[in-house]
Formats: sequence, C-alpha cells, structure tokens
Amino acid sequence: MRRPTDWRRIARPSVLVFGLAGVAVCAAVQPTAAYARAAQAPTQEAPGTTLADAAEMRDREVVRSLLQGGAGVDVKQVDGMTALHWAVYHDDADMAGLLMRSGADVNAQNRYGVSPLSTAATNGNATIVRLLLDAGADPKETLEGGETVLMVAARTGSLEVVEALLAKDADPNARERREQTALMWAAAEGHTPVVEALIEAGAEVNAKLESGFTPMFFAVREGHIDVALAFLTAGVDVNEALRLQRDRGTSPLLMAVRNGHFELAIALIDAGADPNDQLSGFAPLHTLSWVRKPDASDLGNPAPIGSGNLTSLEFVRAIVALGADVNLRLAERAPNQPNSASRLRSGGATPFLLAADRADAALMRLLLELGADPFMPNLRGTTPMMAAAGLGTTAPEEEAGTELEVLEVTQLMLDLGGDVNTVNDENDTAMHGAAYGMFPAVINLLADNGADPHTWKRENHRGWTPLFIAEGYRFGLPRPSRPTIEAIVPLMVAAGIPTEGPRPPVIDIYARPPNR
Repeated sequence: MRRPTDWRRIARPSVLVFGLAGVAVCAAVQPTAAYARAAQAPTQEAPGTTLADAAEMRDREVVRSLLQGGAGVDVKQVDGMTALHWAVYHDDADMAGLLMRSGADVNAQNRYGVSPLSTAATNGNATIVRLLLDAGADPKETLEGGETVLMVAARTGSLEVVEALLAKDADPNARERREQTALMWAAAEGHTPVVEALIEAGAEVNAKLESGFTPMFFAVREGHIDVALAFLTAGVDVNEALRLQRDRGTSPLLMAVRNGHFELAIALIDAGADPNDQLSGFAPLHTLSWVRKPDASDLGNPAPIGSGNLTSLEFVRAIVALGADVNLRLAERAPNQPNSASRLRSGGATPFLLAADRADAALMRLLLELGADPFMPNLRGTTPMMAAAGLGTTAPEEEAGTELEVLEVTQLMLDLGGDVNTVNDENDTAMHGAAYGMFPAVINLLADNGADPHTWKRENHRGWTPLFIAEGYRFGLPRPSRPTIEAIVPLMVAAGIPTEGPRPPVIDIYARPPNR
C-alpha cells in the first residue's frame, strides 16, 4: 500500500495532494503566527487559534482544551479544512474519534470538494474509514472530477478500505468524468487483491472507454502480470481487440511487447494469445525491432522501461519456441513502422528485414540462429542487404543505426552472401540506401564488394540516383552531404560515368512521401 507524499514537508504555506482525476484531495494554509508563538506551551492555545489550526499541528492537548471551551468543531480554515480533515490527514484515529464524538461533520468538504472520507481512502487507513462510515460518512460521495471514494481507495490499494466501502454499497461501476472506473484504477496500479474484490462485487471487467481501453489494457500497459491473469480468470478474452481504426488496433499481447513487458507477453501466450497476431499491422517479432532500437527523430519515442527479468533477446527465443513464425511476412497494406521516420515499405517485411532496417546486428544474428531467411525481400523487392545499407532512411543521423552499426550489419549481409547489385521494384539499390543514410564508409564497403556503378547509377522511381540523393534530392531535409558526394563521384568517374548533367526538379520539402 502506498502512502501519498507529505507535501507539507516540501512546500509552505499551502499543501495540495492531487488525485488521478486532477482534483486536490487535501489543502491547508500555514498556521497563524499567534499559534506559532504558542507552540512552546502545547496545553495553552494561542489567541485566535481555531480547532482546525490545533489539529493541523497535531496538538491533542490544545484540541481537547478548545473542545472543552466550546470551540466550534466544524469551524473551517480559509481553504475549507476542518479539524476532522486534519486529524484524518495525519492518520490520527484517536483525535478523529474525539472530534466525531464532539459532533464533527463527517461529510464536511473543503473548497476543493474533499471530505475526510476521501482523505482517509487516499491514506489507505481502514480504521479511520470504518469510523467515518459508522458515523454516517457517505460511501458514494464524489470529488469534483467525478471520482468516487472507492476509486481513490482502489488506486491506493488498501483492500480493507475497499471492502469497507463495498460493504456500505459503494458502486463498483461508477465512472468519473473521463469514464474510468475503480477497476481500471486498481488495474493500472497493479493491486491484484483489490481487483479481485471489485470483480467479486460486480465490477464490469469489460467496461470500455471511448478509446477502447478496458481494465485489461490498463493492467497490460503497466506490466502487471497477476492482474492480467486475474482478468483472464474472470473471463476476459486474451485476444481481445482494442480497435484504434476500422481495420487496425492492438491486443494485450502486442501492447505488452510494445511496452517492454516481455514476461507478461509470454504469460499471455501461455494463456492462449496468438504469437503471430498482426492486429496492429505488426506481429510481436516485428514490433520488437523498434522497441529495441527506436529512432532519435521527431517520430521516435524512448525505448520503454519495461518490466520483469526477461531480456528482449530471451523473449525472442521464448516466443519462437511457443510458435512465433520467424519468417512471417506482414500484410500487403501494413502501415509504416511506428516511432520511426523510415520509409521502408512494410508490406511483406519479415522480422529479419526490419531488424536490418534498424541496424540491429544482435537481433539479426539471433533470428538467423532461429531459422530466419536472410534474403527474403518485402513485396517491393527490397532485400535485407538494401535495408541494412540504409534504404528507407529519411532522417539521417536521427534514425536507428549509426554508421558503425550500419557497417556491421552490411558486412554481416555480405558474409551471408547478400547481393549488392539487386534492384528492387522501385529501381533502388543498396547504394541508393547508403546515399540516403549519408554513409560514405558504407558506400566504400559496397564498392569494395562488387557494387557495380553501371547498375546503381540508375534513377529510382522518383528520378534520383545515389549522387542526386547525396546532393540533397531527397525527402526530409534536402541538404547535400559533401562526404557522401566525395565517396560516390570517384566511383562514377572511374567507371566512365558522367557526374554532370541535368538534375531533377527541386522538391517541396513539406511534401508528404507517398507511402506515409
């Protein structure tokens, strides 16, 4: 169980502890100077001190003295905090009991709509929650964001508090302003016992947000294996679809892989998830390519933190052993890779081809060990050799793969017998790829291994030769690369190929590539 941060130790004069829905659940102002001067005499209240001031300072003697003197038990501070609010905030059950016996309003709210009961639920204090409920606190109250006390308790993770609220008929299916439920909050935080209690109390396990998110997806996104398994036990479909578009979406398995929760992914497969699921357009093995090596471009997200002790490469071994097809080809209309500026066509791509595109030598070698075909192209005829050399690069120096890494995977393809002179359906070659990537060292490597200038001098389907690309005729930022030009020109001159002549029209740098 997690206690909320005591912001009073961090900042003065005000305190705000925020709930998930964005509403404050506790607030206070600095005690009066008069009270501060009286701090050395705890049994003597300072002039003007209210009961709430004394409770805020946790001074039981002054609280008793003020009550005996007839002080108003529900007098509020400027932000609406009462003595009972403060007693509950400090987890002081004795003081809270004293105030309730003196007639304190258990349903009082501060200016943010926060009651003592919601504060007790935030703290996860079952003793005080039961005291408040027995004294008439409303178990169905809501905060200004629509969140219920049960949601607050579910997020905190106190099973006793949740059970106490359910025993008083708190609604497990109530929704806050964003339509989220207590079960979703408990699932997101990984509180398995609370999830099980809510399900037993009738919480809807398939409750869905407008986005398509269900409690299961909240658990999977955060990597909570036990919670996910609890949902499966409750009847949730392990292959349920979250439809993001008419013909595309995601599944619990794909979401687990994309977020780096590899142990959870294996648990889902063990429970019946399809290891070759392509609901998102990519199967798990394909997805792993950009999870392992995301772009540094504007389209890239940092690699996920993930969970568990299973590494990504260990996951590859495990999922292949469970039936993942190491040579699975993506559908013809598969989308471009997320988190990447790469223009590599996804249709027909294998996991090995995408690993080559990311210049991920470790993944490529493992896939080879597990039976991957290193020469299988995509549906446009682009080979792993072309992808390794840089074909598909839109944002040089920002996409996954440094020049040293690209050299390594290109050499790997050469060692495997990859053809440096293959031409794809769009009239691109590996040399076009090296020009796109601005990789002069890769250009020299290809040339040293038989790349024929009379083959790669050709214009691709956009009218660009490797030299034109090096001069800045490209999508993305159309800047020339002097080192790349200086690597290409001598090869053309030595082959008797002219380097002068007409150039393509200047392109609109804001034009959207036709495959994006």
